[in-house]
Amino acid sequence: MQEEASEMMEGEAHEGSPEVSHVPDHGEAMRIAEALLFASAAPLSTEELGGRLPEGADVEKILLDLTELYAPRGVNLVRVAGKWAFRTASDLSFVLARDVVEQRRLSRAAMETLAIIAYHQPVTRAEIEEIRGVATSKGTLDTLLETGWIRLRGRRKAPGRPVTYGTTPAFLEHFGLDVIEDLPGLEELKGAGFLEGRVPSDFSVPTPSDAETLREDEDPLEDDLLHPLDMHQTEATEATEE
Repeated sequence: MQEEASEMMEGEAHEGSPEVSHVPDHGEAMRIAEALLFASAAPLSTEELGGRLPEGADVEKILLDLTELYAPRGVNLVRVAGKWAFRTASDLSFVLARDVVEQRRLSRAAMETLAIIAYHQPVTRAEIEEIRGVATSKGTLDTLLETGWIRLRGRRKAPGRPVTYGTTPAFLEHFGLDVIEDLPGLEELKGAGFLEGRVPSDFSVPTPSDAETLREDEDPLEDDLLHPLDMHQTEATEATEE
């Protein structure tokens, strides 16, 4: 009986051993994930990493360990637009400033327009002008569309059916945001010095949302609305009709 029991235990051990052999080495999986993130030209999602790591790898644990490992280093693993990428540590940006190619800065009008779109999306050109208090030129919206930071969302269910604008994942990536809700709120804007003096009691900062789903007051874009120039020509026609 003892011999039979011993043989049964050995058999069970042999049956269970293949399962153990399929569990990937965590350290090796971390090295692979590290290499993938360094080599990628764009941030990678958890799903993209999981599809290229050994089967059974704990992707969430790997990302957590890599984040902790790189936290005190010159580059950090950060989450941007819902994906993962290595970025220079924020406190070392001054060291690299001389090595960065200076890019053309957006005009004040473009920055104001971008901020309004980010916080108030979906928003129309007329609504942008109402918030800014001045007209918004065709070139300002063209510039923002060319950067890839804003997009045409749909058409407002209103007279003239004006185009609505929203931000893109490229906007989140450029400004180092994971989600649009990471934009600073009222108190953060005050603390950063963007709101000076006495703020009116009824003043508030809207909670931004860049949901892909069209809202009830939006219609889908027509298939022929493919170019910003077409958009402005359409808007001009709509304004004339009104």
